[in-house]
Amino acid sequence: MTRAWISAGTNVDPEHNMRAALENLEQAFGKLLLSPVYRTKAVGFEGYDFLNMVIGIDTALGPDQLRTRLREIEKSQGRMRGEEKFSPRTIDLDLLTWGDLVDKDAGIPRDEILRYAFVLKPLADVAPDEIYPGGTQTYGQLWDAFGQRPAGMVEVEL
Repeated sequence: MTRAWISAGTNVDPEHNMRAALENLEQAFGKLLLSPVYRTKAVGFEGYDFLNMVIGIDTALGPDQLRTRLREIEKSQGRMRGEEKFSPRTIDLDLLTWGDLVDKDAGIPRDEILRYAFVLKPLADVAPDEIYPGGTQTYGQLWDAFGQRPAGMVEVEL
């Protein structure tokens, strides 16, 4: 079994869609490791606030199979692929890491980890001592050094 980290984000009926995603992921993979949930402003477009979190799973699926399963869950919740990159989402489930695999062609680890507070902060919360694949720093250290602390990012109950 391999530990995979998945980011989840939604700004369309966000409480409902995040809960549904967690139920779907638990049915598919069993016990989940959950970060806190953060409410954040939309990035790259004007829109409703997002709920974002990071979810850890243990899986026997390879990265491609896992991505396919995540797309199936998104589709079951009304996500339509082909939407603009920065647009409202019923649910967005992105594979962040798959074990310690580093595969730039496959986008593993996903570059959003180092670019967006709404990805790095929840990952640092749930796995502060885990080392970023291919790096030397932990997620906690990366968060401590992260320069972009968005004022509108607040932890919320789901």
